[in-house]
Amino acid sequence: MKEAAMVPKAEPRSYYGRSVIKAPVWKPEIPWYLFLGGLTGASATLAWVADVTGNRRLGRNAGLICLAAGTGGPVLLITDLGVPARFFNMMRVFKLTSPMNLGSWILAATGSTAAIATAHETLGLFGRLGRVARGLSALFGLPLATYTAALLSNTAVPALHEARRELPFVFAGSAAASAGPPPPPPTPARDAGPARRLAVLGVVVEVASMQLMEHRLGELAEPYKTGAAGRYARLAKGLSVAGALVAAARGRRRGGAIAGGGLIIAGAVFERWTIFKAGFQSAGDPKYTVGPQRARVDGHR
Repeated sequence: MKEAAMVPKAEPRSYYGRSVIKAPVWKPEIPWYLFLGGLTGASATLAWVADVTGNRRLGRNAGLICLAAGTGGPVLLITDLGVPARFFNMMRVFKLTSPMNLGSWILAATGSTAAIATAHETLGLFGRLGRVARGLSALFGLPLATYTAALLSNTAVPALHEARRELPFVFAGSAAASAGPPPPPPTPARDAGPARRLAVLGVVVEVASMQLMEHRLGELAEPYKTGAAGRYARLAKGLSVAGALVAAARGRRRGGAIAGGGLIIAGAVFERWTIFKAGFQSAGDPKYTVGPQRARVDGHR
């Protein structure tokens, strides 16, 4: 006969229930910055692939989106920092062990090369340098689409730090999904096929990675499912999946492409807000900090 435990399992707690760590000081600009960073990186890669395969219309339009998003991203980051000089001070050094410093260099390099490539494509400037700049923009765009995941998971916030394995895949899928919908300059259906497929594939990677992350985190996944983060998560999944279905079924028609693309972009935005809010919620509850620490100690024992 199995014996019952004499003492109930202790609940993780802190000093009088106070938070163990301080909540992040990020402003609402950050989730929008995360979205634009992913959009910039994925659009740069899409533009280069389209150019290489001869799809000049898609390549030009994706390049314009890359330039616009790459211009807005630094503005949001500088606004969050509060003092513009802080951004420029990060450019004084190059430090591979600092996600913030490395990300600033990647962001600046992607935006600069995208501007040169777009000027060459639309105005015929810079000659051979303009053609090389498109490939360099794609090269820098790949890490730009996911570096913000490393930036977030390099903090002490439990729901972000413990999600460091899957978070880059969530960001990569979301970035690809947001770059796939048709950009504001009209792209004919016959030229937009690669973008539609990228959007649908991005949604699949994003949703699957999020599910795997929540399954692995166990109790620590609660911040992603409750409160404001939970509401945003349900919106993100519903909008993304609905948009992917519309894009796959009716994406060849202009109305279906616009509807599906709009849903996918909205889902990508809400995905970033989900992660943003989950970080605050996990930092505010001590059990998400103490619980994993005790589990690791018990594992070592």
